[in-house]
Amino acid sequence: MQAIYILAPIRKNMPYYLAIKNIVRTFANNKEERRIGVKEKHYTTEQEQIARFAKAMGHPARMAILAFLAKQESCFFGDIHEELPIAKATVSQHLKELKEVGLIQGEIETPKVRYCINRENWELARKLFAAFLGDCKCKSTSCCE
Repeated sequence: MQAIYILAPIRKNMPYYLAIKNIVRTFANNKEERRIGVKEKHYTTEQEQIARFAKAMGHPARMAILAFLAKQESCFFGDIHEELPIAKATVSQHLKELKEVGLIQGEIETPKVRYCINRENWELARKLFAAFLGDCKCKSTSCCE
C-alpha cells in the first residue's frame, strides 16, 4: 500500500479539502484510464484507425477543409480561411487535428504554410470506410418501425 502525504494545497489559497478532493479525482481518473486502456485492446487495428479518422472528420469545418484540399491539384499555399467560411483563429486547430491523424500533410505553422491531402492515408481511410459501411447484412428496412 502506498502512503500519500499532503504537505500543502495544490494551488495557492486552496483549502486543504479541495486539494485532497483533486488528488482523489486524479487517482480515480488514472484508474479509469488504465481500465479503458485494457478494454481498447479488444478492438482491431482497423476499428481503432477508422475511429481516429471518424473523430477527425467529425466537425463540419474539417470536412470543408478536406473537401477543399481534395480538389487541389497540388499543395495549397496560403491562408485557407480566405477560401472557406472558417474563422482564422480556428483554422490552425482544425489543420492540426487533421494532420495528427495523417489525413493531411505539410507545414501548418507560419511562416511556412502549405498543406495537401496525404494520399496514402486518404486511400486507407476511403477503403476502411467503404469496407465498414458496405458490411451491413441487414436487408430489412422496416423491422424497427
